[in-house]
Amino acid sequence: MIKFIDDLVEKILGRKVNKGLLQFFRYLICGGIATVSDMTVLYSFTHFLHINYLIAAACGFIVGITINYSLNTILVFKSSGEVKKEFPIFALIGIGGLLWTEVILWILVDKLNFYIMIAKMVAIVLVLFWNFFMRKKFVFPQESIAEQKMDNL
Repeated sequence: MIKFIDDLVEKILGRKVNKGLLQFFRYLICGGIATVSDMTVLYSFTHFLHINYLIAAACGFIVGITINYSLNTILVFKSSGEVKKEFPIFALIGIGGLLWTEVILWILVDKLNFYIMIAKMVAIVLVLFWNFFMRKKFVFPQESIAEQKMDNL
């Protein structure tokens, strides 16, 4: 799966890609899957169950972060194998991202009258970089899966 993603990225870009960029593209794919899950919960809870959007966003976050951690340890970062240590830090950084998301949603929805799903997409883009760099530095500081694969070539 990792080789498939790396080959796809290089085919799309039409050139060999460095380790860090491959890692970031894998992170985007994992994050994309987690985000679709998060947004599905948000949409379902707000539109079908009529749950307040801030509560629905927090529920979507819980689903998304669980999927995100699982995929990231498989495809992006080298896990230490100590889930009890890694996941709380991963989640804490995610909670920081959630707080940013909630503030952005509140401003865009309540103050600027954006549609919730558009506001969520804006928040996703803004919070993406916070999550990646904080997790790379504090949760998975060891050599990434992308770096290991490139070194073995």
